[in-house]
Parts: sequence; C-alpha cells; structure tokens
Amino acid sequence: MAETKKLLRSLAGETQDVPPVWLMRQAGRYLPEYRATRAEAGDFLSLCYNSDLAAEVTLQPIRRYGFDAAILFADILLLPQALGADLWFETGEGPRLSTITGAEGLNALKGKDDIHDHMAPVYETVRILARELPRETTLIGFAGAPWTVATYMIAGRGTPDQAPAHALKAEDRATFEALIDLLTESTIEYLSQQVEAGAEVVKIFDSWAGSLKGEDFTRYALEPAKRIIAELKSRHPGLPCIAFPREAGEAYIGFAKATGADCVALDNSVDADWAAAHVQVDGCVQGNMAPNLMVTGGQALIDETKRIKAAFAKGPHIFNLGHGITPEADPENVHVMLEALRG
Repeated sequence: MAETKKLLRSLAGETQDVPPVWLMRQAGRYLPEYRATRAEAGDFLSLCYNSDLAAEVTLQPIRRYGFDAAILFADILLLPQALGADLWFETGEGPRLSTITGAEGLNALKGKDDIHDHMAPVYETVRILARELPRETTLIGFAGAPWTVATYMIAGRGTPDQAPAHALKAEDRATFEALIDLLTESTIEYLSQQVEAGAEVVKIFDSWAGSLKGEDFTRYALEPAKRIIAELKSRHPGLPCIAFPREAGEAYIGFAKATGADCVALDNSVDADWAAAHVQVDGCVQGNMAPNLMVTGGQALIDETKRIKAAFAKGPHIFNLGHGITPEADPENVHVMLEALRG
C-alpha cells in the first residue's frame, strides 16, 4: 500500500503538491472526546496501559480531521518504568520518577530484554490500530531518544535546563554513558516490537537535544539515533525513521545523512526557508508551525500554513507543528489549518 499512503510517499522522497499532515500530540486534551476517554480511564498512566482506550484516543483525531498519520498513544517515560523505575504523574505538574544518581541506581534497573511483559499493553494498542485505522492512514510508532529519557531518569522530573543530567555526565561519566547505552539498546527492542505489532514508521523524540552542544551533541544525540536507526533498518528492511532532535539549530544540517533517518522533524525555532535550503536538501523534513497559532487562529494561522507549505514545496515534506499541540488549542483551528493546507 506504500504507493497510496501519502506519508510513506514523502518519507520515500516524493515531492507532493499537498504534503501529508499530522500533528504531534494530536490525541490530547484540546479534544473533548479525549478528555472524556481519559476520565473513563481514571488517570493518564491507566489510559496508556489500557489498550482499547489508548487505541480509541489514537483514532479520535483521525475520525475528526482525517490526518494522514496516526501516532501511537503512549508516553516516552513508559520505557524507564519498564526498566524498573518508579513513575507517577503529579496533577498539574507532570511526571515524577525515581532518580538515577550513580552506579547503584543504574545497576538496579532491568535489562533490555526484560521490558516486554511490561510493554505488552502498548504492543496490543499497536495491533488494534493496525486493524482499525483507515487504509490510507500511516501508523507511527515512537520512543523517546536516550538523552531525553535519561534527563528525566536522572532528575526525577522535567527540568528547564537538564542540569542534573549534565552534572552526572560531568561527574560520573561511566554511569551516565552506561545509562545512555542501556536506553539505546532498550529503545531498539521497544521500537522493534512496535514494528512487529504493525507500526509502519517510527519516530525518535529527542525533546532536549538542544541542550547538548558540540561533541556532546554528536556523542549523546546523534550517535544513539544512528545506532537505533541502523539496527531497526537491519531488522526491518525498508522501515522509515523520523528523527526529532528538537532545538538542534545548526546541528539539524546533515543530521539525516549522519544518522540514516529518512526524515528530520524541525521545531519552530528555525525558519522554514532556512531549513528548506540547508536541511531539506538531504531529504524529507517534517514541520514546523508554531503550536501557539492553534490557540490564536485567525488569518495569521492561514498565512503561516501557506508560507510553510510554500517554503518546503520543492522537496519532500510532512506538515506538522514544531512541537506538540497544546491543551489550549481550539479544535476548530485545526480545521482552518487543514483547509489552508489542502485547499
């Protein structure tokens, strides 16, 4: 079906008059039907691990908007939990984890092959979606990148500058690198199982890549992505991979070639015309509209949608936001964006 699925055509390098479109966090709190299903599940983690309800919220934005792709509903921090970390969510504040501050905490974690019993409900969600999605809709599996997941495991929460992870990297490089290695290997196993269950594309989210500079960016953002993609493509020939080293800036240049990614997702801190000239020359790009326009809407939303479409019109492009859609977004603004894009 590859030739009929718009998203797979862009990932294969095809330039299309109307690019395929989906939105990061398209299953989320801005949709009333999502809020109702989440209330039914009881809490966020219960929703992630209830295969039927997780599939339902994944399907909701497809029914409402007809996006060209659905992305598995899960969370990047399910992997640390599968490895043995404690994970919970504080209402209004986000995730909390037990912390890895040295070798003792690292050694208490499970191995890469011990995650699958815990992740079984996630794989079942993928199987349901592979059956239930419209034939033209591409199913994307995903995981957090090792560096980003490590920042949460080391700090025990999200931090503005990832300082605890940078500190462990400086003070106990052996433990830090062993954690990155464990996460790299576990991410390979996790994504491979998603593909076995029916995911057609995988995306690696490195939300905090931008806080790595110079050699650190190469060693802890680029190299793990390269390892993950190479191993996945070895096991699953032809598997398209999207990499998202958010806020990489100039380091977006050459990232696809260096890692083997079929597409680089761009945040909205880089200009679309710049990215077309410097990043899209290597292949497909995804992005990169500012999420706040989904809140404010109006003519600015229409104009920016058309501007980004035009900027990337000479090469393969997947239209998306530069980061996840926010809970404050107006669901009607998504229709406005789609009308401007698809005309």
